[in-house]
Order: sequence, then structure tokens, then C-alpha cells
Amino acid sequence: METSLLFMSIIVFGCLFLTLASGIWVGFSLFIVGFIGMTFFSCLPAGNNMASSVWASIEKWEYVALPLFILMGEILYQSGISEKLFKALVPWLYRLPGGLLLMNIVSCTLFAAVSGSSAATTATVGRITLAEFDKLGYDRSLSMGSLAGAGTLGFLIPPSLIMIIYAILAEVSVGKMFMAGILPGLLLAGIYSAYIIYRGIKNPDIAPRTQESYSWADRLIGLKDLAPTLMLILMVLGSIYGGYATPTEAAALGVFGALIFAVINRQMTLKILLECLKGAVKTNSMIMIIVVGAGFLSRTMGFLGIPAAITQSINQMNLSPYMLMILLGGVYIVLGCLLDGFSIVVMTLPIALPMVTAAGFDPIWFGIYLILMVEVSQITPPVGFNLFVIQGLTGEPIMKIARYALPFFFLMLLTTTILTLFPEIALYLPKLMATK
Repeated sequence: METSLLFMSIIVFGCLFLTLASGIWVGFSLFIVGFIGMTFFSCLPAGNNMASSVWASIEKWEYVALPLFILMGEILYQSGISEKLFKALVPWLYRLPGGLLLMNIVSCTLFAAVSGSSAATTATVGRITLAEFDKLGYDRSLSMGSLAGAGTLGFLIPPSLIMIIYAILAEVSVGKMFMAGILPGLLLAGIYSAYIIYRGIKNPDIAPRTQESYSWADRLIGLKDLAPTLMLILMVLGSIYGGYATPTEAAALGVFGALIFAVINRQMTLKILLECLKGAVKTNSMIMIIVVGAGFLSRTMGFLGIPAAITQSINQMNLSPYMLMILLGGVYIVLGCLLDGFSIVVMTLPIALPMVTAAGFDPIWFGIYLILMVEVSQITPPVGFNLFVIQGLTGEPIMKIARYALPFFFLMLLTTTILTLFPEIALYLPKLMATK
């Protein structure tokens, strides 16, 4: 890398680190650094480029799906459907090794399939399970650690908000990205469950037996409480995979279905609806500020030639494809300690994707790999969103929760390794979709 380009890179990344460390909102930090880079290191008008970059970042129709999926998740939480989900699963799980700790995994898996958000999945399930686990005397470290890990499934199991962002930026099919996330999501959930069952067999005291017993009639009757969640999954994902709706149309269908179930559940009033809308606006605004800020910073770095120089420098190292993925994995783990998942995706994709595709990897596969890396960032301090959510629910220090989540950090890395060695896990369903 040339000396002048190296100097510019150090200044740009140094400014980015300082603004993020100062506590300025991530989206505004990206705008500030982009403006500084374009003003001092190019002759282009920063203001005009900022305006055109913002428009170019948000004018895609696919982004309409984001607020709709967020609103669907808000309605599900406010309507009490998630509480019924918990009660329906208790009779099926309470006798297994690890007992109701498996509830975190199963509940997060099911709720992830209708919420699209990691933080929303963690918060919704955690509000129900953590207090119940404390009351039953369950191992506190494993109850919080499993929730932190399982909550990340909200990004991997479709419909996922971050998958939509990746698909738009990488110019791949949103539907195929959704399909690609199903088997890796189930694999990760299965690995989490196997770990909890192993811990339960090794030390039954982590999940004290309850005095209650349930008959098969209780189990079958409880299934009716699973119906709203399963029907929403079928409505949203079935309409996409069946070719009846685009992801945006499926999101609108999901909102409609969630509203109907909330009304049937007698949990929808004007006040609750306004709270749902307010929560959806806040979350979507946060995401889109990051997207447009990162879009402007990416344009600035592109004009300065930083991504091309970094790509060229890594290419000159003559790394094998697997060594390249190991290097990128290390970079993403470090970034995950500093940035949220959405920022990681939109900031690094212009640099990483050309290298990965040149190394022979499929862009849809890389999207799943990247989302797994983003999931890791959700439970790494100091900027781990799931850790913040659990801290808000329990009052425990961040570092203690991060320590509880450490086994699930390694289980995510194991899943990423398996996915790298066997990419067909992610690509099988998209290829099957393409042949129909």
C-alpha cells in the first residue's frame, strides 16, 4: 500500500475509532468520518456526495420489508403470543436432561422465524424464561448464557432483517438468502441443544426436577398455543418459497396475521398499537441511520481507494481460500467487540465480498458465514447487543453475562467451521429452489 494511501487509511480508521469510542451514535459517527475523509483527502464536494449517497442507500424497494418485519415482532410481543408459546412447550421439554433450559433454544428458534431480530428475540424470550428459571432454581449462568447464544438465531433463521440488508447490498436474491439460513440455523440450534443436554446429563443439578407432571393429553392440548406462531411462519415463509409473494409482500402479510392473532387473543388496543408502531419506528430508524451512514463512508473510502488497496494487499499475501476465511473471521471477531451487526455488514461488505468471490466462494454462502460472524458480535463485550438486553432484564454486569455466554461463543465458531467445510449446508435449499 502506498505511503499516502496508508496515511489516509490510518486517519480515516483512527477518526472512526475515536468517534465510536466517544459514544456518538454509530450512524452519525459514520457520517462524520465520511465527511472528514472526503473533505480533507479529495476534491469532491462532501455535501453533494452525502445527499446522493443517502438517496442511493435507501431508494431500494426491498427496504420496505424491514419496518414491516420489525412491526410484526413488536405485535407478537405485545399480544402475549410469546407467553403462550412458552406454556405450550413446557410439557414437551421438562423431563429432558437440562429440563426447561432447552426452552431458551426452542423458543428462540420459533420466535426467530417470525421476528427477524436478534435483540427482539432475546428480549421477548428472556422476559418470560429468566424469571421462571430463577424461581425454579435453575443454574443462573447457563440460563443467561443459553439465552444470549440462542437469541442470536434471530439473525440466522429467516425472515432476518440483516439478511435483507446483505441481500440488497450484495445484489443476491432475498428469497435465496432466506432459504440458505434455514439449515445452518437449525444446525446451530441443534448444537446448542446438544450442549445443554450434555450439561444436564453430566450435572442434573443445573435443572432441578419440578413436581408437576404432564399427560399426553396436556401436551396435545398445549399445541393449540403453538398454532399462531406456526401459522405465521407458514404465512410468511410459505408465501415467499411458494412464489406467491415477494419478501416485502410477505412482511405485510405477516403484520396482518399478527394483528389478527392479537385481536383474537384480546391483546390489541389503540394504546398497544401505538406502542408497537413507536417501537418499530425507533428500531427501523436506528438501522437505517447506520445503513445510510455506512453507505456514505463506503463511498468516501471507495473514492480514496482504500477498499481496493486493502483487497490488493490481502491478495498479494497469496492466502488459500480457507486461510482467507480464517483471516476474515478474526477481523470480524475484533470488529464485533466494537460495532453492532448492521454496521459490520454494511461497512465491510464492499471490501470483503470481492475477495471472497474471487477466492471461489458463493456470495449466498458468504452471506450466511458473515451473519454467523455477526451473531458472534452479539455476545462479545463491550458492544454486544444481546448482553445489553440481558443486563436490562437481570441487572447483572456485562462482563459476567459475557462469561456465561462464552461456551456459546465457541459453539458458534464450531458451527461456522462446519459451514465452511461443508458449504452445501447453506447452499442446498437455494439450489433446490432454483431448480423448481
